[in-house]
Amino acid sequence: MQPLAITHHTLVSALGHGRAAHAAALHDGRTGLVRRSFETADIGSWLGVVDGVDALDWSGVGTDDAAAALAGYDCRNNRLAELALRSDGFAEAVQAAAARWGTSRIGVFLGTSTSGILATEVAYRHRAADTGALPATLDYGRTHNTYSAARFLRERLGLQGPAHVVSTACSSAAKVYASAERMIRLGLIDAAVVGGVDSLCMTTLYGFRSLELVSGDICRPWDADRQGLSLGEAAALALLERDGARAAQGWLLGTGESSDGHHMSSPHPEGAGAALAMRAALADAGLAPEAVDYLNLHGTGTPGNDAAEDRAVTSVFGTRLACSSTKGQTGHTLGAAGGVEASLALLAIETGCMPATLNLRDQDPALHAAVLREPTSRALRVVASNSFGFGGSNACLLFGSAA
Repeated sequence: MQPLAITHHTLVSALGHGRAAHAAALHDGRTGLVRRSFETADIGSWLGVVDGVDALDWSGVGTDDAAAALAGYDCRNNRLAELALRSDGFAEAVQAAAARWGTSRIGVFLGTSTSGILATEVAYRHRAADTGALPATLDYGRTHNTYSAARFLRERLGLQGPAHVVSTACSSAAKVYASAERMIRLGLIDAAVVGGVDSLCMTTLYGFRSLELVSGDICRPWDADRQGLSLGEAAALALLERDGARAAQGWLLGTGESSDGHHMSSPHPEGAGAALAMRAALADAGLAPEAVDYLNLHGTGTPGNDAAEDRAVTSVFGTRLACSSTKGQTGHTLGAAGGVEASLALLAIETGCMPATLNLRDQDPALHAAVLREPTSRALRVVASNSFGFGGSNACLLFGSAA
């Protein structure tokens, strides 16, 4: 593929709001995970909860008329998206792009898994005692519905280009980079807002506990005693433009996607689909494995996922490529994870800091990838980011330096 300019990106997670907060936390080796409950659920785990969501002044969204029009979108998921829009001047960057290209020439492509389902869960507590009907205040189409976040961003930013949401579990917000690249290459649009947003809810917390994937301990990717993941929430957004070389903060060099369909919730034990996605990204970028300087692992901290990814990574890159999982910092943000880790990969290039795999005490002797235990500084030209979802949906993104 022709490298595509990333002219702006931002994120909010348990580490904070914006790129600077995340860069500082990664440099210092700090986690945003806290052992706590969420809403009415306490699953005895560590969670990555974003600060400031409930306190957000939703009435301040745009003009008074705009705020009134957007009121129906008010839910935790769209509040996360709004916090991202307010970070690093992202909304203003999109407005400037709209002035260059026109509002109909900018697409919106987002990933999510549960969207605003928390709004329906809360509404269910207030259903009518006699009929069981949900309260009239619930606006399903603008909160719970999977398309809600893209619809919100499109209206909030005044965009009129094509828009869709990908919901392939934890690969969702990585796959939208590939969607945007195809749309731009085909000449259907000139720019795109991409990324993902996913918020904590009862369905996520109790669902992952029922799958026995959540650890009571803080998540420990690649550790011999890893017991499972720590859940989190986040929003991450990036702006891709056809002709943005002068303003590029980084480059999308290649994308790779695969679907092995091995099992509903378990990866192929040898990581066959994951390896295929990584090789596809390299081929798309026209790069050899040796050209990659750092890899952000999917790295969930579950026994099976880490083992499968380790086999996939070493089959493609060998055992010398520096890599790390950042889920010990943010938690597993599910449908937003691909977007979050794309931004963290770009930050690694921008700052020259490869983040540590937090909470790793003793690496599993059966795993052979060169996983970093401490933040490590060096000049980076090309970095990769892996995202793998339930059902064998796999994605790998390659990013390049703007320098």
